[in-house]
Amino acid sequence: MNWRDIAASRNSYAALYAACERSGYTLYPVDRPTHDITCYSLNSLSASRYLREIEESECITVVGGPHASARFADLTKIADYVVVGEGEYTLPALLSYLDGRRPTLPPGVATGDGYTPTPYSVLLGSYPPFSEMKGYLEISRGCPFGCGYCQTPRIFGRCMRHRPIDQIVTYARKFLQARFVSPNALAYGSDGRVPRFGKVEALLRHLSGEIYFGTFPSEVRPEFVTDRSLELITTYCANTRIQFGAQSGSDTVLKKLNRGHTVDDVVRAVELCRSHGLFPVVDLILGFPFESADDERLTLDLIRWIARSGRVHIHQFLPLPGTPLDGTVAHTLSADAERVLGALARSGNLTGSWCDPQIRFSRNRSNDIA
Repeated sequence: MNWRDIAASRNSYAALYAACERSGYTLYPVDRPTHDITCYSLNSLSASRYLREIEESECITVVGGPHASARFADLTKIADYVVVGEGEYTLPALLSYLDGRRPTLPPGVATGDGYTPTPYSVLLGSYPPFSEMKGYLEISRGCPFGCGYCQTPRIFGRCMRHRPIDQIVTYARKFLQARFVSPNALAYGSDGRVPRFGKVEALLRHLSGEIYFGTFPSEVRPEFVTDRSLELITTYCANTRIQFGAQSGSDTVLKKLNRGHTVDDVVRAVELCRSHGLFPVVDLILGFPFESADDERLTLDLIRWIARSGRVHIHQFLPLPGTPLDGTVAHTLSADAERVLGALARSGNLTGSWCDPQIRFSRNRSNDIA
């Protein structure tokens, strides 16, 4: 039983390797489909590179990941089995079925004969985040905000689930620098809408060594950036940066996206970061299909303002499968936007890509980590 080695899915590999290992299966990394079974995890940016390979494979193919979950009916035409949604329970159960140990196909697996959804969600504490194959330490999953461009709540649901503190502490000790995966690190222990900073402090207080919290590969939401939350970062953590998503400088666009915060929340978060001696790294998206010239101008104004005291990470809107904006077309950026973004990139105050939506991270992304 093999795992197709794809750089973009190595964190998924770490988690599913550990889950399958508990059921007695080892997923061996391979660079091509290999007998008897080869598993793939595809995101919507890389999927096109592997579809022909999957279709022409002579072994049993199992495909999962964000793209497969959103396009499972299409994937069943070229793959033998498609794991829809979370894989920690479903993939080992499917392997057990293929191995003859389980009499029936588990729910959550689509085939050419149909699909039965899973009646459950994964409890993070029931599965190790990784074992022999290390990955980032996922502390939370799910998001209550149904942002129009985002696949996260469509795959993992809107109910936030959190890994227990003792398990996080155990696995964090395996790293010299502890970094975490969460849709909103400062929402740890909460429902994702109302912060419970006492839970965040309880987690940070139990950790040791170099702790990086609220920075890449995670981020936080701007309304969770408060005096209290930043005091926790400066007291317990090693990072000198905070990364959060603004996504637009237009309240009209934010409302249409169902972001759940305002531009004022973004401005306040930037100012609070600077007052606490932390460097703000702010994510924004340009080119939403309903973005007007005024909306773009407001976003450019916000970008210029943030760049005076922080860094902007930007990319062009990409309509992801399974989201409310699936099937739409990105708005073409104005010449003024191209000029402003280019100048800020040359000055080192902006990273990312606004020309090719396939490029989500620039070579300078590492500068946003610490």
